[in-house]
Amino acid sequence: MIMTDSQRWFMLCVTLIVFTFLYLLEPILFPFLTAMLLSYLWDPVVDRLEERGLTRTVSVIIVFVLFSILLAVVLVLLLPMLGRQIDALGQRIPLLLEQLDTVVIPWIQTTLGADPRSVDLKVVREVLQSNWKQGTDLVTQILSKASHSGLLLAGWLANMALIPVVTFYLLRDWDVMIAKIQALLPLSVEPRVSLFASECDEVLGAFIKGQLLVMLCLGGVYSIGLAAIGLDLALLVGMLAGLASIVPYMGFFVGIMAAGIAAFLQFHDFLHLGLVGLVFGIGQTLEGMVLTPLMVGDKIGLHPVAVIFAIMAGGQLFGFTGILLALPVAAIIMVLLRHLHDGYKISELYHATLNAGHSPTGDLNDTVTDPKETKD
Repeated sequence: MIMTDSQRWFMLCVTLIVFTFLYLLEPILFPFLTAMLLSYLWDPVVDRLEERGLTRTVSVIIVFVLFSILLAVVLVLLLPMLGRQIDALGQRIPLLLEQLDTVVIPWIQTTLGADPRSVDLKVVREVLQSNWKQGTDLVTQILSKASHSGLLLAGWLANMALIPVVTFYLLRDWDVMIAKIQALLPLSVEPRVSLFASECDEVLGAFIKGQLLVMLCLGGVYSIGLAAIGLDLALLVGMLAGLASIVPYMGFFVGIMAAGIAAFLQFHDFLHLGLVGLVFGIGQTLEGMVLTPLMVGDKIGLHPVAVIFAIMAGGQLFGFTGILLALPVAAIIMVLLRHLHDGYKISELYHATLNAGHSPTGDLNDTVTDPKETKD
């Protein structure tokens, strides 16, 4: 791919303008970025319905109706259960602190020789209980604050209402927009950019489309398994482990620790700790042998460290909007670095040291001597 100077300046200017607009318009981008993400995820389903002879608009309507029904069922069934389990968790915090005071702290004193008086559990208990009470009343606080600012509440409702509207139009015209963007590319760079976009889509498809499905399935498996052994916080812990599975293996460690603590506080025996380990062992086996090969396949996804860094960096720079942008930007950077690596390996910069001498083999043979010759 050979670009002229004018094309390079044009691409640079377009990139700078896009990033400038993203920075300046960040407060209003949330509904549009959410709509783009939903359109990207649902586009393959709409394409399959089109292949069966349906029009694009009818296919989009069917997807919207099915997703709305699914979302309504989930909200009606899960939200009350999650609310009850969060309240139950708040009631168990004093018990947890009592266990720390009577079991954990004496064990630390006996085993490590630490001074238990260095930790004032009374202060810790008061802080946790006061903050938990505030946390469980979060919705009431938000509504209370929003009621004092009608403009804020109206803006929030408008953003939420925009998401389905923008998603519908983006999804209906998704293929047309992609084709028009491709047609605007300079002819000399279009094949290369199309290849680049295809690789970015492969990375995003392997992670977002695949890993999100893995997260949902693992959350269901963990919740059902923990409920089967009688854990009261099964749904809460299972969903937490499923969400943490956005980073491979993190969901397993976060979930088994949270479930182990909850099981010990509820049952006070080691049998249920073993059952918790069995549930998460089955979930991890299903993830490695069934879910990941089936939903992610052998595509190259994002490294777990790259996922953590991208999400934290996006949130730090642009808040929640940055979190939505984090994974697509990370996928683009990953593909770009891969191409830079390939270009570097065939460049003069990489081969300059080899060209300066005779050959890598010759240099080694000339500099390395036989130990027996040195002794002689």
